[in-house]
Amino acid sequence: MRRYWIDKSQIESECVEFSGDQLHHLRDVCRLQVGSKFEVLFEDSKAHFVEMTEVDKKHARAKILETRVIPALPAPAINLAISLPRFQKMDTIVEKAVELGVGQITPFVSDFSFVKSLSKVSPNKKERWSKIVKSATQQTGRGSLMPVSEPVTFEVLLAGLNRVEGAKCLFLYEGQGEISLKKALEGLQREKVDEIWLIIGSEGGFSDQEVDMMRERSHSPVTLGDQVLRVETACIAAASMAHYQFRM
Repeated sequence: MRRYWIDKSQIESECVEFSGDQLHHLRDVCRLQVGSKFEVLFEDSKAHFVEMTEVDKKHARAKILETRVIPALPAPAINLAISLPRFQKMDTIVEKAVELGVGQITPFVSDFSFVKSLSKVSPNKKERWSKIVKSATQQTGRGSLMPVSEPVTFEVLLAGLNRVEGAKCLFLYEGQGEISLKKALEGLQREKVDEIWLIIGSEGGFSDQEVDMMRERSHSPVTLGDQVLRVETACIAAASMAHYQFRM
């Protein structure tokens, strides 16, 4: 079934209104017409099953037939903190994170990140990530949009981690990890954990100084194995393992 994310303001008198780019996508790209039935997703983790009743050059209208509540993502929340890679790779990570049920993404700049300055992350890039999140949300049928936080420095990231009771942080290290990610996740299952932060470096990994800073805050390095993975592969693998461990 086709699904589309809408703003709650589009709902009025048991109908949904469409215009602008959204209308163009429905009418000209997807070829929907009067009588077409599909689902719209919106905030509050709800979905309306609707039927198109009007379509013209400037607007379209669909009548609400049924409403259902979309279950929230199960606990614990699985979050990614990613040292900014090439933007094309970041696009892939954002899309796959939505599909894998990641709660949120926080990009950061570090010693070996591809993007060295926060000023290099333009509003256009942030808008693109927002569009990718909406598209992936429509495809998966999630009940909420995954936030992609404002990029921060590595120091700011560390200062904000594990501030919430029940939050745990694991950082993936291509060097000598003290424990495998699998064993670390199994250990967290025996604790009361509300959210898990997986910290992942870019292609260059983390510098020795950054590793020391994390160890000083009791964040022990974990490993995904002997092979060095690309950043997008590491993100997908880590999120998949956490998803399997806690939700399957």
